[in-house]
Parts: sequence; structure tokens; C-alpha cells
Amino acid sequence: MRVTVTGFGSVWRARFGTEENDPKRLARRAYFNTTGVRVNGSIRTRPKIVGHARFNGVGGFDPNRTLAMIHSVFECAEPCIWNGQNKVLFKRILSVPQQPDYFLVVVRAAEVGRLELGSPAWRSEGTLLISFSECQDQQEAMLLMPPGSWLRTALGTFELRPFVSWPWTARLQLGSVGG
Repeated sequence: MRVTVTGFGSVWRARFGTEENDPKRLARRAYFNTTGVRVNGSIRTRPKIVGHARFNGVGGFDPNRTLAMIHSVFECAEPCIWNGQNKVLFKRILSVPQQPDYFLVVVRAAEVGRLELGSPAWRSEGTLLISFSECQDQQEAMLLMPPGSWLRTALGTFELRPFVSWPWTARLQLGSVGG
């Protein structure tokens, strides 16, 4: 499965190899990204749906250059649920971009309007919710969305539209979608 990153969640954590004498310990780091919201001046997870995206250092992910990772296409494992958490593993960055099966999209209520997860038809079929954090009027959601999929929020319906010249990239645009 191929996934293009269009954005990251607000919360990061890292895990290093357990062997302190391992010369490749730093290269074997794993980075976990999930959603979060501001609570009393700090970003907290406040999960309603628990999950994360995992990126491995050996797969070409550079945590010091996350902006450079935007619009990168990764080979990924199929999403899964493990210990009650939604997970997706980003195995390696592709050297040449290819059209993805999904886009990793992060949305915030302040940008797209409030998501009503319990309402019928708030997202198109095939859209997978990885993580969702909420506190008062703040929300952040991490989703895997296929090209042409959509989200319905308090502001309207946002469609994920790939760029014609760069079909491995896409952005959410407010529009009018059936669904």
C-alpha cells in the first residue's frame, strides 16, 4: 500500500533500540505520530479514538525535517488494530513518487469546522480514521483518505483532490459533494 503524507498530527514520541552498545541504535529509531489538542497551554492527546502512524528511521524518515516529508510517498503496511489501537506502519519512503492508494490527512476543527463523528455520512466510504483527539471546541483527526474521498463538517463538505500535475499530492477543498 502506498500513502502520501499531507500533514502530521500534533503529538510525536520516539522509541530507540534497547541495546545501548548497538552502533545502529539511532538509525533504528521509531517515531510515532498522533493527534492532540491544546489544553492549558500544552498539547495533550485527549484521545477519543486511539491510534498512531509509525515511521522508522531506517525507512528514510527524518524527524528533523518533517516539512520535507510532506508530499512524500511511503510504502506502508495495511492499517491494523492492535491492543485496541489503530495503527499504520510507514515502512519506507519511495525514491520516486507514485500515485498513492491513500493520503495521510490531519484536520483540525479550527481549520475545517467541527467533525461530528457520530453522525451518519460524516466521511466517504473507504476513509479510515486512525486517531481522534477532542477537548471542548478543539478537535484533531488523523485519517487515511483515498483520492476523491470527502469529509462533512460544520462548515460543509471537503473533498480530497489530487493535483493534476502531481497526482501523488492532494489537498482538501471545500466544495459540494453528494455522498
